[in-house]
Amino acid sequence: MAADPLDALRLTLMQDVLPVGVAMVDRARRGGPREVLAAFDGSSADPLGQLRQEGEPVASQLREGLDRFQPGLGNPVMKVEVRDVEPSEPLERTDPAELQSALARIASRLSLLEQGLVATEAAAARR
Repeated sequence: MAADPLDALRLTLMQDVLPVGVAMVDRARRGGPREVLAAFDGSSADPLGQLRQEGEPVASQLREGLDRFQPGLGNPVMKVEVRDVEPSEPLERTDPAELQSALARIASRLSLLEQGLVATEAAAARR
């Protein structure tokens, strides 16, 4: 959880309150107050969890839209602490040829991944 109380509040609003609110609004639009109250009729052991699950897809889209407007607004950036840690075992010297071979494999796989992404984007554009 975020250390700053305002960041913690915003995180709670975006991840917990927003999906529940979206689900309640959707239920109210579909069936009025009766449909909203149906979530709390005792048929579900966790009505808020059920509402959160119902509203998550739309809430996720809203958060992504907010992120496009201003990065970190919809999906808050979590603060982290980074520090150096001494290795517990001494590092082994790697053969430069072995390192070059590993880097070539990584480059090859990245190329395949990029080709797959381009193909996926092209297929999506045709739809």
